[in-house]
Amino acid sequence: MANLKEIRTRITSIGSTMQITSAMKMVSAAKLKRAQDNITQLRPYSEKLQQILENISSGLSSNDNVYAEDRELNKVLVIAISSNRGLCGAFNSNVIKKVVELKEGKYKSAQVDVVQIGKKVGDGLKYRGHEVIEDYNDIYEDLTFKASCEISEKYMELFADGTYDAIDIVYNQFKNAATQNILAEQLLPVVVEEKEDQTTLDYIFEPSKEEIVSDLIPKALKLQLFKAILDSNASEHGARMTAMHKATDNAGDLLADLQLTYNKARQASITNEILEIVGGAEALNG
Repeated sequence: MANLKEIRTRITSIGSTMQITSAMKMVSAAKLKRAQDNITQLRPYSEKLQQILENISSGLSSNDNVYAEDRELNKVLVIAISSNRGLCGAFNSNVIKKVVELKEGKYKSAQVDVVQIGKKVGDGLKYRGHEVIEDYNDIYEDLTFKASCEISEKYMELFADGTYDAIDIVYNQFKNAATQNILAEQLLPVVVEEKEDQTTLDYIFEPSKEEIVSDLIPKALKLQLFKAILDSNASEHGARMTAMHKATDNAGDLLADLQLTYNKARQASITNEILEIVGGAEALNG
């Protein structure tokens, strides 16, 4: 059994760690509220834009828009979205695993370039021997639609000029503070799925249907990337809050166990001292 000084040192150390994890949990909870509001406010607009696009795109072929052009997959880009900091459970490792899965599975026969938004995914991929061609880690310092558009516009142009044949986004979709779903979403080429129960409306188009779709698709693509970044941002704070909550609870349990061990050791020490005193007194009396 460890001596009393060692146990006291461990109790002090775990107590300090518990204070840190508790503080980090509260900070993440405060940041989560704002991040959650941002993504929940954007989703209705994004869903409505997608619905309009589905309604007016029926009957249009992939040749009607360069962003809908289906090509043979020779060169693919994956935009991986993670966080700049750790201590958020499996949040970052899930993104890394999904990117590796895409490279070694779906796009095994193609050249795959990876762009990182968030430092941790790049660190994890480099550790596993995968290169990252570019990073946008600073976007979280000014998380705006304008900053996101600069990224999406660049890679939309690279798809349009034939540099890439497909572009995917890998990110954590925010569900609630305790749950995030890892997604690999196709950004380009655009695929508009026609649902079986979808009602076909008779629109009068001005200007032409093709021109409206050509204007809507770039807007939808920019919004899709921005939504993915906001989803990831909210997921990060939710994952960190949950991880720090569990860490605080575990530290509390460990602290209680150590306190019990300390009390037992102290009691044993006192008992031994009493026995020594009694034994010494009996020796003197004898």
